[in-house]
Amino acid sequence: MGMSKKDLGRHKSNLKRRIEELEGKARMDPLKKNKMLHDELAQLKKKLAESE
Repeated sequence: MGMSKKDLGRHKSNLKRRIEELEGKARMDPLKKNKMLHDELAQLKKKLAESE
């Protein structure tokens, strides 16, 4: 069963909020010592681009 428009909107807003949160942390780690943080950020950006 698919997601409703309301659920899709909520999903996108949650992705955007999480991306903003991780971008702040990523700026504090310019040498990419925390690889998992940068990988998660890249995955979320990819998911957001696919959903639009």
